[in-house]
Amino acid sequence: MEKIRLMRLLVLFDIPMKTKAELREYRQFTKYLKSEGFIRIQYSVYAKLCINSDAASTASKRLKRNSPVKGDIRYLILSEMQYQNIVNIHEGYSLQEQITTIDRTLMIGGMNDESYQG
Repeated sequence: MEKIRLMRLLVLFDIPMKTKAELREYRQFTKYLKSEGFIRIQYSVYAKLCINSDAASTASKRLKRNSPVKGDIRYLILSEMQYQNIVNIHEGYSLQEQITTIDRTLMIGGMNDESYQG
């Protein structure tokens, strides 16, 4: 079985918001990012945890198709280990950032313990 190598897709953007139409595009874009599982790291900086490099590549293609025409939008694909090296100088990390790290595991299941006396 192949070992899972978690990746992060980091999106950085600067979208103009001078007109109502531009503001609408900005809102639609951030709404799209949230619907795709991106979390906001800072204003105009979002990150998504991907299961492997293929998933990150697919997410980046979807990002290109759904990005506004105007503005400066960039992305970077990092390994989870590289992403974990980000240092936050002045503030702590948000709860959402703390939850979506490599050392967190969510166990979903039930009463499979043989010692259960239900």
